[in-house]
Amino acid sequence: MKCPLCGKAENKVVDSRVCKDGSAIRRRRECLDCEGRFTTYEFVEKVLPVVIKKDGRREPFDRTKIQNGIKKACEKRPISIDTIESIVESIEQACQNSYGKEIPSSVIGEKVMEELQKLDGVAYVRFASVYREFRDVSEFLKELKTFMSANKAGNKQ
Repeated sequence: MKCPLCGKAENKVVDSRVCKDGSAIRRRRECLDCEGRFTTYEFVEKVLPVVIKKDGRREPFDRTKIQNGIKKACEKRPISIDTIESIVESIEQACQNSYGKEIPSSVIGEKVMEELQKLDGVAYVRFASVYREFRDVSEFLKELKTFMSANKAGNKQ
């Protein structure tokens, strides 16, 4: 680690603390040459899979796309940004932990639908209508009936 003040590489750690959310370690360092102090942060590197699109293209995992899709589905619904962020984080974690180097986009879409189905029926149907690319009203109604019967079964338990 080079000193940002003098550029020398020799320094010592004088204080270490875990950040508030526990995702990083903050280290206070002192340069052994100029005695200047500076702060560094240590993070766990996330290794995210490559997404395989429906047409076979591959692109880097992009949590922003998931977040934007969920936000659009939840528009004008009583769902907080924190809840949306929690869902995105959960999906990202699942993709990182379960699928190795590549993951089909369909798996991500199904995970989003699963989370939205538990959260809010309207958001779920909105997302499903775009994700499933319904060709006509009958396909939409079929999905809605499936959701309603699953929802009724879940409420009886």
